[in-house]
Amino acid sequence: MAQCVQSVQEFIQDSFVPMVAVLCSEDADKVTRKNNLNFAELLRPFCRLTSEGHIRDPNNQVQVVKNLRICVNNVVTSPNTASAALSPTQCHLLNEVVLSCQPQESAVTSVITAGDYDLSFSATTPWFETYRENFLQSMPASDHEFLNHYLACLLVVSSTETVPVEQFLKLSQEQHRIQHSGEYTNPKWFIPNTLKYYVLLHDMSEGDEKRADTMYEDMKQRYGSQGCYLLKINTRTFSAEDDDQIPDPWSQYLHKNNLHNQDMLDEVAPAVNSAAVENNICAPEVDCHYSAEKDGASNTLKSHPLQLDTPSSSGSLHTLSAVSTDLKKGAKDPESLAGGAGSHGACLTLNDHDHIRQFIQEFTFRGLLPHIEKNIRQLNDQLVSRKGLSRSLFTATKKWFGGGKVPEKGISEPRSTCGPLYPPEAPELQIRKMADLCFLVQHYELAYSCYHTAKKDFLSDQAMLYAAGALEMAAVSAFLQAGAPRPYPAHYMDTAIQTYRDVCKNMVLAERCALLSAEILKSQGKYSEAATLLIKMTSEDSDLRSALLLEQAAHCFINMRNPMVRKFAFHMILAGHRFSKAGQRRHALRCYCQAMQVYKERGWSLAEDHINFTIGRQSFTLRQPENAATAFRQILTNDSRQTATQQGAFLREYLYVYKSVIGGNEVSLPLLPLPCIHSSATRIYFGHERRLAEGEKQAATHVSLDQEYDQDMAAMWCHLEEQLVAAANRGTIPVNFQPTQCCLNSHTDNLHHPLAVMEEPIIVEVTFRNPLKVSLALSNLSLLWKFTANVVSPSKEKTTELVITNEENLALEMKQKDDVVTTEVILEFHMGPEEIKMARLRLLPHRTGQLNIVGVVYNLAAASSGEMAPSTEGQQTLDLMVVRGRQDLKIQGPRLNQTKEDKMLVRYGPDQRLDPIITPPMPLMEVFFLQFPTALLCGEIRKAYVEFCNVSSVALCDLRVVSTHPEFFTFGSQATTPDTPLSPTSAENISAYTTLVTHPQPGSAAFEMLVSAEDFSQPSGVMEIPINCRTLQPGESTQLPLWLRGPDLEGVHEINFLFYYESTDKGNKISHRVLRHTVFICASRSLSVQATACRSSVPPHHSLDDKGSGGTLVFIDVENINTSEAGVREFHIVQVSSSSQHWRLQKCINPATDKDCKLISRERAKLCFRATRCKPHQGTSDAVDKYTFADLNLGNERIISSSTPCGDFFFRGCRTSESQQVDVASSKTASSIKSQSCAPTEDRASDITNIVKKCNELDLNIIIIWKAYVVEDNKQLILEGQLHVALETIGKEASSVTPKEEAQEMMLLKFKSELPPPVTLPSAELSQLIKTNLHYPETYTHLFVQDSLCMVPVTLTLSNCSLAQVDVIIDLRHKSTSPESLEVHSSFTWVGQTQYKLQLKPQEVLCLTLRACFLQAGVYNLNTPRVFATPAEKGGMCGTSQQTASPALIIINNA
Repeated sequence: MAQCVQSVQEFIQDSFVPMVAVLCSEDADKVTRKNNLNFAELLRPFCRLTSEGHIRDPNNQVQVVKNLRICVNNVVTSPNTASAALSPTQCHLLNEVVLSCQPQESAVTSVITAGDYDLSFSATTPWFETYRENFLQSMPASDHEFLNHYLACLLVVSSTETVPVEQFLKLSQEQHRIQHSGEYTNPKWFIPNTLKYYVLLHDMSEGDEKRADTMYEDMKQRYGSQGCYLLKINTRTFSAEDDDQIPDPWSQYLHKNNLHNQDMLDEVAPAVNSAAVENNICAPEVDCHYSAEKDGASNTLKSHPLQLDTPSSSGSLHTLSAVSTDLKKGAKDPESLAGGAGSHGACLTLNDHDHIRQFIQEFTFRGLLPHIEKNIRQLNDQLVSRKGLSRSLFTATKKWFGGGKVPEKGISEPRSTCGPLYPPEAPELQIRKMADLCFLVQHYELAYSCYHTAKKDFLSDQAMLYAAGALEMAAVSAFLQAGAPRPYPAHYMDTAIQTYRDVCKNMVLAERCALLSAEILKSQGKYSEAATLLIKMTSEDSDLRSALLLEQAAHCFINMRNPMVRKFAFHMILAGHRFSKAGQRRHALRCYCQAMQVYKERGWSLAEDHINFTIGRQSFTLRQPENAATAFRQILTNDSRQTATQQGAFLREYLYVYKSVIGGNEVSLPLLPLPCIHSSATRIYFGHERRLAEGEKQAATHVSLDQEYDQDMAAMWCHLEEQLVAAANRGTIPVNFQPTQCCLNSHTDNLHHPLAVMEEPIIVEVTFRNPLKVSLALSNLSLLWKFTANVVSPSKEKTTELVITNEENLALEMKQKDDVVTTEVILEFHMGPEEIKMARLRLLPHRTGQLNIVGVVYNLAAASSGEMAPSTEGQQTLDLMVVRGRQDLKIQGPRLNQTKEDKMLVRYGPDQRLDPIITPPMPLMEVFFLQFPTALLCGEIRKAYVEFCNVSSVALCDLRVVSTHPEFFTFGSQATTPDTPLSPTSAENISAYTTLVTHPQPGSAAFEMLVSAEDFSQPSGVMEIPINCRTLQPGESTQLPLWLRGPDLEGVHEINFLFYYESTDKGNKISHRVLRHTVFICASRSLSVQATACRSSVPPHHSLDDKGSGGTLVFIDVENINTSEAGVREFHIVQVSSSSQHWRLQKCINPATDKDCKLISRERAKLCFRATRCKPHQGTSDAVDKYTFADLNLGNERIISSSTPCGDFFFRGCRTSESQQVDVASSKTASSIKSQSCAPTEDRASDITNIVKKCNELDLNIIIIWKAYVVEDNKQLILEGQLHVALETIGKEASSVTPKEEAQEMMLLKFKSELPPPVTLPSAELSQLIKTNLHYPETYTHLFVQDSLCMVPVTLTLSNCSLAQVDVIIDLRHKSTSPESLEVHSSFTWVGQTQYKLQLKPQEVLCLTLRACFLQAGVYNLNTPRVFATPAEKGGMCGTSQQTASPALIIINNA
């Protein structure tokens, strides 16, 4: 139970006090009425004695009476018998007492921490204490007990009476008639000989004081000095000068007194049922019609066990409407209850107060207590002398009970409900009467003995009502005994409650018993037993009592040593429900709010919904629409598990409440909870949405809200933009560079304010989520913004900030002012159940400044499930359910994790994506592509066109482009495009190449042209787009040709372009703008080219070239690897060109004819060309960076390979491959550095490798130009293309198709534990230091008959291919042992010197004359000399055997 102001002893003593009746004459009543009080009310504030009293018990022991209070009431007669329930009026007034006692805002609150619960609730419940006090004082008198029977009667007569004694006699006779005539059952009197105390009331302002004193002396002679009293009051007289404030102690007592004096009203409305009054009473501060209308709004809801009851009819509400209104007035203005205007006690001074207090003390000590003491003695004597009683009261024998003990804890079913009725003079009642007298004067030990004895008598007679009363008071007496000689018999109370409730059907007495027992148990810390007792007392007959007891039970649970938090909350909910049924809406709301602390955010979603719904309805009924709206918002925002029907009802209730909240406040928009907004998912796009393709035009893809964000792609675009910015700023990136972000989301960098452009739209994509299972209808959806404009005043040069917002216009749904920002409105936006939907809202700024996007504004309504009837009434109903509100967009920035403080604390950085800065106009470019393919063959050349349009009002310049695949496209190079006429054939076929008509002759030399690489490529890879004057004016557009080349690898390729341009007006916050474009090209296989180079075996002096420069053959294998799916019938190789700084193709050896090679599917052709070094005059210092292009056309057209687009793609392809090689070389260098640390002997090997590489370097690039004939839609198309092969080393094959690296990756994934193999010298490459050649006659005729030895001269030519001195060893003693060589020739021998040691200078050619000796005719292979070579500076190393030429066969004929 909650904390109380009184202790349990004070509470019980004040619950049972001596009762004193008052009978006043008319004149006496007039005297007291001057103070707006009757006599009983006049005495009430002074009825508690301040000093101790004494009595003597039957054993003549003095008993001290402390803190005694008496109760004085006017005599109100009633012929009705006592009922087992309170009258309807009493119930109603108890309801009013509780209603008028509400918790104060400054009341003490308790904070309890139980586990992870922190609860704050009211520590005291003054409404319960007030109810309990009034309930106990308003209990009807009963025949089975005497505690609330009158012990004495005050007879009050005014001193103004002519003969006061006669008036006293009349009053005395009246009292006697009321008590003994039998006409009245109420009031009840304690004993037949009631104490009559005569009071002479003297009005000091009117009467004669001496006469009053004379009358009083006469009274003392007649009634004795202890039986009468002269009370002088009304000393004070009113005057204009008298303004002294006298305290008013009567106000707090008058409302309680009103309860006791309302019995006369029972006849006014006897038909009103008590339960009906309680269950249907309406709170007086609430308009009945208003409440009924509100309750009627939720009739569609399904009945819930704890749902609020709605009044069945307005008639039950109006039954007590007038009474409720008056009582409400009386609760706030207690003077009205006294029946008059003005303050109480206006004619009384403080001395009068003391007179009244002294009168009460005199009456009690000299009249009442001696009367009680005398009656106790008389009753004790009667009981002791009673027939059959041989011993004193305290040692009664067991024969009273037939020798057996009646069980006390369990009562068997009685013979009748009421049991026997004792006459007033019955000995059992005399014992009870004595016990009550002892109890009233605090003689609890004697009272307990009497109660205990009476209890046994009643139980033996099966008088259950009497027995229950004796058990109840015995338990209380045992508890109140000083020193606690015996423990509190709680089972007495349990038995009494059970008897009252179940046997006697008297809930009033059962409730009193429960209130006493619960308070006692609470004082002993037995909260669990107290809670159980209180819960048992709840029933359906009284909602108010059940609500108060359930609330106290909840306090018991929370005040335990281990607080039971959930039981506290559950019983608070039950108490709130019963409070609601009893019409106590404020108390119901308080209970639900306290219970909500336990259920909130604990996963009890259905319980939360019920509590919030109830709080919402109660708050709305109590005219607290803001609190109601808050509660309903909680229902709608939580992840509810309610059914769709229930959620729909919740939504309608919420809209109805919100409509009333914003009814009188149309300017400020309220916050709406639905739909939920995922603020962090908000995306902002700056700029116009791109136009789609127009006919054959394909617009640049750029950025749109339909694209998903990719972190890797964003980094790629940022890298491309950095290249462009560096190229525009002489190779450096500015310090304040920020990459362009057209679309901002939660993954982008939002630490800085984004820059938007004036007159360009800002599109905000807001993500809405409907958490309900019912549809939502949003309308008039728009953005809420605040704009800060920088205004320069003309008089002062200072800049002032002008803040503009559109909230007021949106709240009133007025026409928008478009001079600052144009706001787009979405008229209808429908959301299905549990749907996530995006809304794209636009703003168009017209001025520069700071824009802050605050939130969204919209109308919210519950979407109708069916078709609305086209009636005006239905339309009005629909309008009522539409509310206009807002939701703010608040985006939390990223978690900071840089400093130590950031890591230790939870800090978040700013997110500025909703706060753009509006900048002055900027140029805006759109790019369109014409005839742009989606599929190409590998290496295919296609010509397209690109169109640049300036759609803004500002000129743009410095147009650049960069791509992830620079080898894919080119805009051409004007410097290298010759002004030659196009051939008719190329014009007819619309060839992308520049061609010349030629008539090649067999064996003719190639056409050559010298070109500088700087004319084709730019070092940074950024291309400047060649537009006229480098500027594009507003509204101007231009078209440029664009050549494309299919990627060398088959598959789908993603190719990204980034266009860059600047404004001609410099100095803006936005320095440049970019435009993105992404294309996907599907590349199909075309041709596969493999090329090798080898040294020719032709002797140098037979070669047409200069010394040491000839003898290199280039073999090219071309295979058609195209599949038939592409529709390609055949490929024609129309030209082979070369490009190199040092080498060139000289002539074509195979095919020797002038027809081009034709390849159908899977066919292969082998081409052979002779390559020579460039002429010496072309190798001067001026032409170091120049490339020699040599064209060998196989048809009747020569394609100029050094011009656009052939030369462009060659150089772009070379630069791409070189960059890849640099990456590979750098990784190899790193690995070689690691290996050198382990093996220092590799330094020598690397030197030799460099020598060998220089020896075998070729640096010849082959360009294969082809045409393909394709049949498509019954039309023959001619496709063109070129493939590149880079020959870098003699003897090493090169391919146009890049080998797949899966195998290499698989090798990298293997982890081997073996040691790396030892480094070996590149013998395959060292074997090519010396080129050997044998010159001899093919046939030789010798007459073996004359000379058996045939001597043939053979010349051995040695050519040093390296740039270093080489030591050569020639060994002629080598004999071939291979079976192949034995089959070809028989044995011969070299004669003369068989071993030579020579040293050849760099690129030196040396001829040795040898002689071969043959013994017989035949075919012989002369290629048997072994040549060993090693660089001269590595002389200590053994020589490496050099590669020999093909077999040198000689035929020896016999003459």
